[in-house]
Amino acid sequence: MFKARYYKADGKKGRARALPDSLFDGVVNEDVMHQVVKAHLSNQRQGTAAAKTRSDVRGGSRKPWRQKGTGRARQGTIRAVQWVGGGVAFPPIPGSWRQKVPKKVRSLARRSALNDRAGNDRVVLADIPQMDKPKTQELLGFLAVFDVPGKVLILTDGNNDNVYLSSRNLSHVSVLRFGDESVYDVLWAHTVVIERSALEGSDAKSSKAKAKAKVAEAEPEVEEVEAGADEAATEEPEVAPEADADQAEEESSDA
Repeated sequence: MFKARYYKADGKKGRARALPDSLFDGVVNEDVMHQVVKAHLSNQRQGTAAAKTRSDVRGGSRKPWRQKGTGRARQGTIRAVQWVGGGVAFPPIPGSWRQKVPKKVRSLARRSALNDRAGNDRVVLADIPQMDKPKTQELLGFLAVFDVPGKVLILTDGNNDNVYLSSRNLSHVSVLRFGDESVYDVLWAHTVVIERSALEGSDAKSSKAKAKAKVAEAEPEVEEVEAGADEAATEEPEVAPEADADQAEEESSDA
């Protein structure tokens, strides 16, 4: 079980808090993180670069001069690549480099990145103070209490516009809503600051999901028992062998 430093809204340091096992389970899969980061960077490419080849440039449908007798090099069109205003040789063309990553792989990569930061004591829990308006100096003063070097990722409980607007002009601070961060965002930051209420809310949601899953697993067993009881009720009663013999004797006597 990982523990993280905890700071109150007024900047005072509290006792270390245990991180939930549902998210911080200690598993760090570097291969999966590498795969997801590569896909993330690949998906940032717009693929809109384009240029025209000699067949796309307008004009140049006739031969500029005859093949022989002029003393000049032979030319077939003024839109060839060596001409000014001609096409481009091997131009860039629009394309897509988008990669799809399964949801379970992305979830494993996110947990691995958070576990990596927690294992190196780079996860901090804090009660982010309420800001009446965006103020960068207040946010810097709050982060100065942590004494964390390098880049900082702040994960808030829901949307916090004032904190987000206060960090937009800081190149080393990024503010995101907890749950919206990618693996790249976590690995980009040297320290991850998580709002305590956001982490407690996610832990409560995970426990509710587990309880629902257990209830769903128990329901099919009850249905199977009820189905077996219905089948037993619909079965026809068996006729005793003695009754069959008496009925045969009566039929023979009548005959």
